[in-house]
Amino acid sequence: MVDEDIPSAMLSGFGFAAQITFGFFDFEAREYKPKSYENLEVTNLTGSLAWKDGKPLPHVHAVAGNSSFAAVGGHLLALEVGRGSMEIHVRTLSDRLERAADASIGANVLQLGPAG
Repeated sequence: MVDEDIPSAMLSGFGFAAQITFGFFDFEAREYKPKSYENLEVTNLTGSLAWKDGKPLPHVHAVAGNSSFAAVGGHLLALEVGRGSMEIHVRTLSDRLERAADASIGANVLQLGPAG
């Protein structure tokens, strides 16, 4: 995002993950509770690329399934592509999106300007 001067972007994708770590946000603890899995097909990945404190900050969620067709998903914390491929589609946006810490929930949230 920095080198290409991209104001912000939307992400989507799918493919094979050798290892994937999802997080479920615990609002009481104000942190993600991680859980990792191996050898899953990512059936849907969606998210945004915004900025926080002058640095790019992705916010991505995904769903992935195993060979028994059981699915898991959540906030994407880490992803390692294994055999096969991972297709990530990036759609750039013309407006710069910013995130800031929201003290009431303990998470970074997208800042929306006034309508109009």
